[in-house]
Amino acid sequence: MNSARIHELLRNKQKVDIFYNERPVWIQEVNNNIAKIGFIDNFEEKDVRIDDLYEKNLYNE
Repeated sequence: MNSARIHELLRNKQKVDIFYNERPVWIQEVNNNIAKIGFIDNFEEKDVRIDDLYEKNLYNE
């Protein structure tokens, strides 16, 4: 995923399935090329490179 796409999703409040290492996440905030994410399946949070995030519908249809 790239920075422009993440900002588009956050701006539009669009519902999109976003994943990190095959786990569903939600994006809490973005600073430069780092996104703070929360995992949907538990309360874990992590800072990751935005390049490591992906949308399910783009790769797993």
